[in-house]
Amino acid sequence: MDILAQVLDRVRLGGTLLFHFELGHPWSLELPARPYALFHYLSQGSATLALAGQEIQMSEGDFVVITRGEPHVFYSDRRAKPLRIADIDRSSPRLGVVRHGSRAKPLSTMICGNFTVSRPLFGSVLELLPPVLLLKPTAERGWLEAILSRMVGESAHQRPGQSVALSRLTEVLFVEVLRSWIASLSPGQGGWLGAISDPHIGPALKLIHENPERPWTLSDLGHRVGLGRSVFSARFTKLVGQSMHRYVIERRMAEAAFLLETSGEPIARIASQVGYETTAAFSKLFHRHHGLSPGRYRANRHLDGSPPQPDGSAVTVSD
Repeated sequence: MDILAQVLDRVRLGGTLLFHFELGHPWSLELPARPYALFHYLSQGSATLALAGQEIQMSEGDFVVITRGEPHVFYSDRRAKPLRIADIDRSSPRLGVVRHGSRAKPLSTMICGNFTVSRPLFGSVLELLPPVLLLKPTAERGWLEAILSRMVGESAHQRPGQSVALSRLTEVLFVEVLRSWIASLSPGQGGWLGAISDPHIGPALKLIHENPERPWTLSDLGHRVGLGRSVFSARFTKLVGQSMHRYVIERRMAEAAFLLETSGEPIARIASQVGYETTAAFSKLFHRHHGLSPGRYRANRHLDGSPPQPDGSAVTVSD
């Protein structure tokens, strides 16, 4: 099993391009908070990104993802009056060029878009990413410019199936961004995404994802991947960032949420499929984890297709 492929295949991942800027010094762009991840590709020139009290210098070819949708500002001169993105008319479905600043050089061009997710299962992936994910251009990263160029071309003309094409291209873009980020990680970084490539913990994660209903123990999993109980426990916690026991519970709750949304199976059967002998025990843990009972979770998801609203603060499952 390809764990990352399984997770991505189960979410409603989409997105699109929002703006194509031509910027003449001095210029400044102000982006408000958004409930989704935003990405920006600086195809020409340079810029400074200011977010949460930090400043990041960007140069030509840099690609940045604001994973939590936090408010941020780009500028060539911090004294320039900012253009507020919320004030730009986006009534046209086509990606027109927005010109801002003067015509003086140096000129910068930037493409901005978003990644949207409508299944909470994907939240665990987004939460593992840093608030700001910056990818620098490399010889192996020609795919980035190729995908974005295709997206710009698709956005420039209204054609049948345009929204679907842009959504699919955005999905490919995000997968490639994830791959690049995972490849850059050092041991112990990136939670379970980074641990996938570990020769011992990677296979253990695969076993948990393939059979979340099994009563996994440290001794059992450690033996299967060639490690003693204590060594396996320490290595798992260090690389994944949480204990094996807690990871199994979260994996079961994610699987249960997916089955409640996508199948008509009775709750009792779903409880059994994710490793719980009684519906009561399963329902109690599900409510603690998701903030909703299984029945209400299913009803909310089927009612409007949007993420369910908790009826109380979700409690983190403890070991």
